[in-house]
Amino acid sequence: MSSVDESIVREYFEQNGFLVRQLRKYQVQSRKKTIDEEVDLLVFNPSYIPNTRKADFILFSSELKFIHKAVVVMKGWHTLKFTPAMLKSSPEIFRFLEKTVVKKVSDLFVDKSKKKNQDQEIEDDMMKILVLPGLPTENPYREQSIQLLQDKGVDGIISFRSMLLDILAKVEVNRNYQKSDILQTLRILKNYELLGNPQLELFK
Repeated sequence: MSSVDESIVREYFEQNGFLVRQLRKYQVQSRKKTIDEEVDLLVFNPSYIPNTRKADFILFSSELKFIHKAVVVMKGWHTLKFTPAMLKSSPEIFRFLEKTVVKKVSDLFVDKSKKKNQDQEIEDDMMKILVLPGLPTENPYREQSIQLLQDKGVDGIISFRSMLLDILAKVEVNRNYQKSDILQTLRILKNYELLGNPQLELFK
């Protein structure tokens, strides 16, 4: 996962009102990840309203209000489609769903000032979200991919395309986004009419 991928995901959640925590500043390449290295980001929605419905499995910005807290893992393999065959042959995709990882991450959401034994409550309320380039567009491969992800324990998926469209729609040309390379780049491209409406072929 590149820092660009992480920046896109961070901007997406922050623009939609989430608090985002990055768990590490380094990349793991030459060895297997430890438990606390399997998750890329933690996100928390301070505007979440309890007792609302669950978010849909395929997530768009309209569904984010139904998420309270989540662990987010990114697979920025942008030239690939996540087909059933690929998912079955890539067990590393699902390591963040292991019980030891979920338990470790849920501890990071515990409010030490409140009652004890919050662990199970937090795990039940914590979504496990996978960010990926995309799924097959045609059935039965699309339905099979979704079923496989759900069977493994993934609670929701977001595509990079969906996130980029949402970010692009909210970028204003007359604002200077000096604190965000992603937003500033999109703003400059829109300013010079190299990007326009979200339907542009760049993101097809």
